Amino acid sequence: MSDGAGEVIAVDSPAALADAVGRTATGEWFEITQERIAAFADATEDHQWIHLDAERAAAGPFGSTVAHGYLTLSLLPRLAASLVSVGRSAMVMNYGLDRLRFLAPVPAGSRVRAVTEILSAEPTANGVRLASKVTVEIEGAEKPALVAHTLALYVPEG
Repeated sequence: MSDGAGEVIAVDSPAALADAVGRTATGEWFEITQERIAAFADATEDHQWIHLDAERAAAGPFGSTVAHGYLTLSLLPRLAASLVSVGRSAMVMNYGLDRLRFLAPVPAGSRVRAVTEILSAEPTANGVRLASKVTVEIEGAEKPALVAHTLALYVPEG
């Protein structure tokens, strides 16, 4: 696991993202509350007992209720977006995922954080497509919650 937090990979423009390949930044810890898990269950209509029934989940395979994997994934904008700062960008768009693995459950009340590593920065007709490896760590856990290879398109101003 990474030790640092609050780091930011900052570049002056989308074109300068090529200079950031190989750099890593680590975010701040963020608590996954049972209330957030319940709200996500309502939003997605996924009310499985491992997410909502504390008594049954305590005797289940994880020892407590756990966050939905897709809840953890959906928090990537909150956890990782602020780790890369690109000047002179008109906008940044989520371009997708190349790979995603859920590696460990996130117990309710746990804290998670993102570690982002810039893998590549490819010029396109519309801007620069940034590929990053995002690892969501669980405080005190050996395994991360997930590892995702994300893609974002940085569109330059003008």
